[in-house]
Amino acid sequence: MTQPKQMEARQLGRTGPLVSALGLGCMSLSGVYGQSNDEEAVSLIRYALDQGVTLLDTADMYGWGQNEELVGRAIAARRSEVVLATKFGQVRSEKGQGVNGRPEYVRQACEASLRRLNIDVIDLYYQHRVDPHVQIEETVGAMADLVRQGKVRYLGLSEARPETIRRAHSVHPISTVQTEFSLLYRQEAEETLQTTRELGIGFVAYSPLGRGFLAGGIHDPDQVKGDRRAQHPRFQAEHFARNRSLVDRVEALAREKGCTPAQLVLAWLLAQGPDVVPIPGTKRHERLDENLGALQVRLSAEDVLHISEAIPLGAAAGDRYPDMAGVYR
Repeated sequence: MTQPKQMEARQLGRTGPLVSALGLGCMSLSGVYGQSNDEEAVSLIRYALDQGVTLLDTADMYGWGQNEELVGRAIAARRSEVVLATKFGQVRSEKGQGVNGRPEYVRQACEASLRRLNIDVIDLYYQHRVDPHVQIEETVGAMADLVRQGKVRYLGLSEARPETIRRAHSVHPISTVQTEFSLLYRQEAEETLQTTRELGIGFVAYSPLGRGFLAGGIHDPDQVKGDRRAQHPRFQAEHFARNRSLVDRVEALAREKGCTPAQLVLAWLLAQGPDVVPIPGTKRHERLDENLGALQVRLSAEDVLHISEAIPLGAAAGDRYPDMAGVYR
C-alpha cells in the first residue's frame, strides 16, 4: 500500500473530525455527469487516498445505493484512512423523487447505508434535504440516537437554512453543514456561514467548481447534453452566455496568478476561512491532481477581495436547481 501524502488538515466544527483541506465528492462516479466506470472510480478513490485526501462524500441517492457500494469497495482495506460522510433523506416513490425525514426512516436508511458501505460506523451522517413535513427536532433526535448507538460519529445537515440549523443544533451538536458554495453561487452559503461560525459548526462546500463551469472547459450548452447538468438553469441557453462571461473573468484572473481556473476558485474558497472544506468531484486522476494544486496557490487578502469583486454576489444567471422548492429549507 502506498503511504498517503501529508496534506493540510481542517477541523469540521469545534468537536468534529479532522479532515483533509480538500475532500472528494463522489457523486460524479455514478454516471450523473456523463458515463462512469466502476473500476476507474475505485482506482480514482484509492488514488485520492494516496494523495492525502481523507474526506470522502457520498449519499444513498447517488446511483440509488450504487455509489455507497462503490465507495465501500474502494476503501475496504483502508478504512482507517477515511473520514466517510454519507447522506439520507431523498427517496423515490411512484410520484417521483421526494424527501423523508421521519424518525423510523432515519434508522432504516442508516442500516441500509452501513450495509452498502460495508462498515460498522458512519463518520459523518447528513440529512440530505430537510423534510418540510417533519419537525427538524424529530429527525435530528433520531440521528442523535444513532450516535448513542455507536452507528454514527458526527451529525450534519445539507442545504439547511440558518433557523433550521439552530433548531437542529439545540437537539444535538451539528458538526457540519453542507451547502453549494462557489464563486458563482454563494449568497445562501455566505448567509449560512454566519450561523455556522456563531455555533462552531464546520462548513463543507459542495459543487465548488459550479458543476464544472468554473473549471473553464465548458464553452457551449451542448457539452452537457445527456447528463443532469442540462436540466440546470445555469447551463441553459437563456443563462449560459452570462455565466460563461463570468468564467471568462475567472480565466483572466487565473492567468494573472499563474494557475488554472479551477485552482483559483478552490484557493478562493479555502481562503474564506479554516472552517471551509471544499469537496470537488472528478472522475479523472489528472483533474484530481489539478484540484489539489489549489493548496499551493497563495492568495493575499487583497487577491481574495479582487476575485470576489470580479464576480459579484448574485452575478450568476439562473437558479442553482431546476426546482428550488426542495432546496435550502
